[in-house]
Amino acid sequence: MSVRRRAGREARSQDAGGRDVGGRRAGADRGPGEGGAGGRDLAGGDADGPAASTPVAGADGGLGRGPAGGGDADDRAATTLRLSMPGALPPDDGVLPPDDGARAPDDGARAPDHAALPPDHGTGAPDHGAGAFDRAADPVPGRGRRLRRPVRWRPGRLLRRLLIGTSALIVVAIAASGGLLLVTPSVRNAEALARAQDRAHHAVFPGPPVPARFAAAIEATEDHRFGSEPGIDPFAIGRVIAARLTGGIDQGGATIYQQLAKLLYTPGRTGVAVEFEQLALAFKLYMSYSPQQILQMYADVAYFGNGDYGLAAASCGYFGIRPALLSWPQAALLAGLVQAPAADDPLRHPGRARGREEHVLGRLVAVGKLTQAQAAAALAQPLTRLVANSGEGNRCAG
Repeated sequence: MSVRRRAGREARSQDAGGRDVGGRRAGADRGPGEGGAGGRDLAGGDADGPAASTPVAGADGGLGRGPAGGGDADDRAATTLRLSMPGALPPDDGVLPPDDGARAPDDGARAPDHAALPPDHGTGAPDHGAGAFDRAADPVPGRGRRLRRPVRWRPGRLLRRLLIGTSALIVVAIAASGGLLLVTPSVRNAEALARAQDRAHHAVFPGPPVPARFAAAIEATEDHRFGSEPGIDPFAIGRVIAARLTGGIDQGGATIYQQLAKLLYTPGRTGVAVEFEQLALAFKLYMSYSPQQILQMYADVAYFGNGDYGLAAASCGYFGIRPALLSWPQAALLAGLVQAPAADDPLRHPGRARGREEHVLGRLVAVGKLTQAQAAAALAQPLTRLVANSGEGNRCAG
């Protein structure tokens, strides 16, 4: 309750003849004229003139006035005196001061991490620094979060990496090839080794010249890049490696040079180390002999099944004719025997031999040596007719 209301209530109680604030009777022992200017105040002192209306402190610490006077002027005077006293409280009107939302600063509050920055409207220059693609969210309020740009493969960088990787592989391959060339033997004795083998098999060395039909058939099915490769076929080697890694069918990748190296230098040996040795020997054969010499040695020492070593013995043993007289189906049949002469023997396994003959004729069509019609005409001849004169080798004498 406010001081003004309290002073007004006390004044009304005194006018009614009640007790003052201090609890003493004000008008019971006074005469009708003592309430004026010559009467006593509540404290018992003389009050002359305006002093009679001076408020005094009651027993409970409150403020009061004499019975005379009253009115709004006295209320205002009492309020003024009450406020001027030490320790006085401001008037309580029951109305709270307006809250403008302002709060005292918190001395323990953490200072902001960044100063205020102007808003980013996307008009700044692009950032081409090293961290432009991997920048985290901007901690400054109001700036939002930058999205990461997708990583793009640059063709120039990818091409450069491919070139570096290819160059490294080439260097390693050259170093490995150089080591293989040093540890493998010389091939200058290749013809001497071929002669020794033919002598051991009762075959003539050198045999008759390799006919064109057989040469075309053996090259088409075993090494269609023969004469234009450095003794090895990188594409065929890659195909073989891929087939072994993926578990696919090994289609073979040995060139005629490699097969001759196997026949002359590593007969009966197998394994990865042997295959690498054959690669080095094939390259040496390519550097030391012409394609015609290589093909001649190969035809003279190859095994064609049925106990026949060399093209001359095989031609006489299966067909009873010299190699120069071979027809396309006969040349294709012999060229198909060198991979598995015992399994594809036309006298014991005619069905498998027929399949190999068909494969070789198809390869001749693929490389352009025969047309489809010529291959079909060659395949139309029965196998029994082709080998009708087998075992009559004496007809090839001379």
